[in-house]
Amino acid sequence: MFSAELSLLIRIHTPIIYVIASEEERAEQVICQTAQNLPAPREVVFYDVVRGFGRDGQAKNNILQALQLIEQTKPTQPTLFIFRDVHRRLNPQRCDEAIVRQLRHLYRHLRRTSQTLILLSPVLELPPELQEEITVLDFPLPTAEEIAPAIKTMIPPDKLRLDSAGLSQLVKSCLGLTFDRIRQALAKCLLQKQFIDESAIDLVLEEKRQRIRQTEVLEFFAPTETFANIGGLENLKQWLLQRQQAFSDQARQFGLPHPKGLLLVGIQGTGKSLCAKAIAHIWRFPLLRLDVGRLFGSLVGQSESRTRQTVQLAEALAPCVLWLDEIDKAFAGSSVSVSGDSGTSQRVLGTMLTWMQEKTSPVFVVATANNIEHLPPELLRKGRFDEIFFINLPNFQERRAIFQVHLQKYRPLTFRKFDIDLLAEKTADFSGAEIEQAIIEGMYIAFHQGRDLENDDILKAIANTFPLASTAREQIQYMQAWASQGRARSAS
Repeated sequence: MFSAELSLLIRIHTPIIYVIASEEERAEQVICQTAQNLPAPREVVFYDVVRGFGRDGQAKNNILQALQLIEQTKPTQPTLFIFRDVHRRLNPQRCDEAIVRQLRHLYRHLRRTSQTLILLSPVLELPPELQEEITVLDFPLPTAEEIAPAIKTMIPPDKLRLDSAGLSQLVKSCLGLTFDRIRQALAKCLLQKQFIDESAIDLVLEEKRQRIRQTEVLEFFAPTETFANIGGLENLKQWLLQRQQAFSDQARQFGLPHPKGLLLVGIQGTGKSLCAKAIAHIWRFPLLRLDVGRLFGSLVGQSESRTRQTVQLAEALAPCVLWLDEIDKAFAGSSVSVSGDSGTSQRVLGTMLTWMQEKTSPVFVVATANNIEHLPPELLRKGRFDEIFFINLPNFQERRAIFQVHLQKYRPLTFRKFDIDLLAEKTADFSGAEIEQAIIEGMYIAFHQGRDLENDDILKAIANTFPLASTAREQIQYMQAWASQGRARSAS
């Protein structure tokens, strides 16, 4: 895909191409191979500030001089010039005006020649003056089709102790990593165990955590929550179970598209975040939590660049669950953001919405929101999500289930001695989080008195609790009325 697009751009005489690549060496190999496979093969010339041009080191430490030499020199054959790491001089906040001007001169010059300038960098930095002249191309991370044979090449056959299913799982766990990081994880496993087995998957996942941690936007979760840890919400659970096999090859053959995702709106403490974790666990997908607020940077264009990188990384890690927590806070008031942040919020939201609408990759988006009034209307439009679920305060049966879950968690040997019906009856208008906190408060009471937890301790904690349904009654009634008008599907 990348090679075909690059080949096309070169053949139509695109003067300047900006290639974003986190794997410089592999990107250079692919570019060189593409140059050789063109109908009119291109010579490839490299430049960086340390080594200059080729063997003679011409224009070392002088990017402007190097760009001027391209304009002044008449090559004897079609040429690709690959400049490494020019992005540091093109940052919109502190760009080198002379280099920007020379690149604009080169744009005019190169379109009349068989020469192409490729700017190879790990990140995109472009001042507004060059955005029309330069074509941007992303170099993708390795795909499953590339990783599988590479693993067999890296590891001697007698050291690879995985069946086909295990190898497939290892390949999936490697998605989203560069070949260098994959090689590093496998080498670590070989050093520790002298062979590669299923334990290598854990090492690869640790490499993935390191990679995601460096983005400062995404967090990698190892999902441990299950539906057994969630009381009630039977409609939501059934909906999710129906889609458990929707990412399989059989579903594609049946004609089903990949599920897009769902939006969970509702009252605080009702288990929205818990549901996101449980979805990833039951589907056995990696869970990525996106802190939308961290997408916004102080530099011009930084927010949009972070959004694009986040989307690309999520797609490289697919299939996965992308959890957008409290999306209402991140995009609150985005419809009027033009006056406040030069439209950055609108552009970031627009990028996210377009991707959610058009994506075909198996990235299942789970967004949670507490305040419906702050949600941009365009986020609620059909097509962004497969479904919108409203999670209300738990009813009596759901409160019984929640008490059972938490009492089994905190008192696994004695939970049957508690009067769950009475506790559920006394906690009308309590959320799941408030029920758990009442149990914990009761445990404090019992611990202070030097005895085990009793039913009365929990009842005393319940009597001293003022639930959110009382302190924020108007807001909760508004949300319940909004959901009752057919705007969202009930999770219960």
